[in-house]
Amino acid sequence: MFELDIRSRKPIYEQLTDKIKELIVHGILQPDEQLPSVRTLSSQLTVNPNTIQKAYRELEREGYIYSLQGKGSFVAPLGPEQKGGKRAEVRGELLRLMAEAVYLGFTESEIGALYRQALEQKRGEKA
Repeated sequence: MFELDIRSRKPIYEQLTDKIKELIVHGILQPDEQLPSVRTLSSQLTVNPNTIQKAYRELEREGYIYSLQGKGSFVAPLGPEQKGGKRAEVRGELLRLMAEAVYLGFTESEIGALYRQALEQKRGEKA
């Protein structure tokens, strides 16, 4: 499904929640699709089951997944609040990166060229 970086300073449960959010936002995990059980994912990633459970609880609290007693965890339909939250997160990160690019001497045309390159990559993925 994905890999976690055990050397990262970011806690494993946060890495896990971020990866699952990314898969949901990008449509790789579809609404009402069942997620692997805590035990299964724990053995696949060789991570403590409590860590997986903590990540699932956080995702449920944020509205990305829901649980059904005795059946497991499922992807929740993506509401506008999740889409808006992700947009705000990306916007903040872009602003930070662009400020750094300006500091490093990137010109407006170079930044525009990067934007156009990203658009072309997106169009290429759809084809």
